Amino acid sequence: MIVKTGQGAVRGHVEGGIAAFLGVPYAAAPYGEDRFRAPRPHDRWDGVRDATRMGPTPPQLPYTGGLEKVLPSVIIDGDEILNVNIWAPAEGAGHPVMVWLPGGALTRGSNALGTYDGRAFARDGVVLVSVNYRLGAEGFSVLDGAPPHLGLADQVAALRWVRDNIAAFGGDPGRVTVAGQSAGGGSVAALLAHPSAKELMAGAVIQSGPVGPGPAGSSRRITDLMAKDLGIPATREAFAAVSPADLLASQARTQRKSAGFGPVPGNEPVVSDPGAALLDGAGADIPLLMGYTAEEYRLWYAPTGMLDKVTWLHLLAARLKFRVPRRELAALRRAHPGASSGEILGDLTTELLLRRPMHALAEARGARTWMYEFGWRSPVHGLGAAHAVELNYVFDTLGTPEAEAICGPGGPQELADRMHAAWVRFVTYGAPGWPAWEEGRPVMVFDSPGGGVVRLPGSP
Repeated sequence: MIVKTGQGAVRGHVEGGIAAFLGVPYAAAPYGEDRFRAPRPHDRWDGVRDATRMGPTPPQLPYTGGLEKVLPSVIIDGDEILNVNIWAPAEGAGHPVMVWLPGGALTRGSNALGTYDGRAFARDGVVLVSVNYRLGAEGFSVLDGAPPHLGLADQVAALRWVRDNIAAFGGDPGRVTVAGQSAGGGSVAALLAHPSAKELMAGAVIQSGPVGPGPAGSSRRITDLMAKDLGIPATREAFAAVSPADLLASQARTQRKSAGFGPVPGNEPVVSDPGAALLDGAGADIPLLMGYTAEEYRLWYAPTGMLDKVTWLHLLAARLKFRVPRRELAALRRAHPGASSGEILGDLTTELLLRRPMHALAEARGARTWMYEFGWRSPVHGLGAAHAVELNYVFDTLGTPEAEAICGPGGPQELADRMHAAWVRFVTYGAPGWPAWEEGRPVMVFDSPGGGVVRLPGSP
């Protein structure tokens, strides 16, 4: 199957009524003269470009420290890393579109992961577009002579490419939902807060992504640490002279000394304070589906052995640092009888970083906001309902090696059927199938067995 884009024709593959176009460039390769510069349109090409194999992935290192057991990495060499994968119904036009921004702490992840295979969405009438964007130092350094957060600029370029080209693949450019998980979800929040959000999206999905302010100055700090490690100034010219491999090695050496990469408020496309802008009503007219897993923290605490290393002293230090009232900690212990200090600290972290900011945003928005919680517990490596366990249920990709690594074999297909269908309904109709937040603060709990709508304490 051949489709013509604004840059040239691409040949995809059709099987079972689903067309797949893989590794399609949406911007020029960000190397050579374009390294550490804003994304620019890809040059036109003659003939028909093959789009039947995954494209190159952004430079990154595999997970370590135990996380590699549950979070596999796919690394494909090549310069054309600014590419999208597209799965679409082979017939028809005007289909709703979901654009997926992968997570990975802004340092890992790609659209080549089997978890993000879009065939189930295409099967159900949705065009799925998954995006690669620059990561780590390549995408989020703060350098003199270079724009900040180039990775977010890449995402915007991808969304504009979708707007201009998706009709050729059977999608409706006026019905584009932007979705992401973890750092991808945080990216969606930052884009939703922008004044031009309506030009880019008709709906938004934030899965386990931060909606409040991130660590202040974190990108600047890690950039300065890397510059010191490499013995160079923090300038575009100096960083561009370092190979991607050497830059990754320096990033690995220095990242443990900082809070990691994050947006730089007040520089395009990030408004001065995305969290405050959202609370003040930015993007309030755009339907929003957002939520978290019941035990987010277990991804970082269980496979790494951290659960057994946290003591009551760590818990006390966290309580004092974040000014958590003693009664709140006591309430957590009552809600989780027999829980270890590590589990209590993890749940407190989830509460402060995800649940509470999301509930506050839902309260501020009121209408056109839907909340969920994923509660199914993976039996693998003590993960339980950890961060990222829900992904294969949303994408209905339980049969992949990535799913088996994090969910174990034989995860409940009926749960995938329910969760995937809710996302399809949201992308298609702007509502996932349960009451919006303003109708008594309902939260859809996805679990198996069980699940269903619950109302938060204090709801009318």
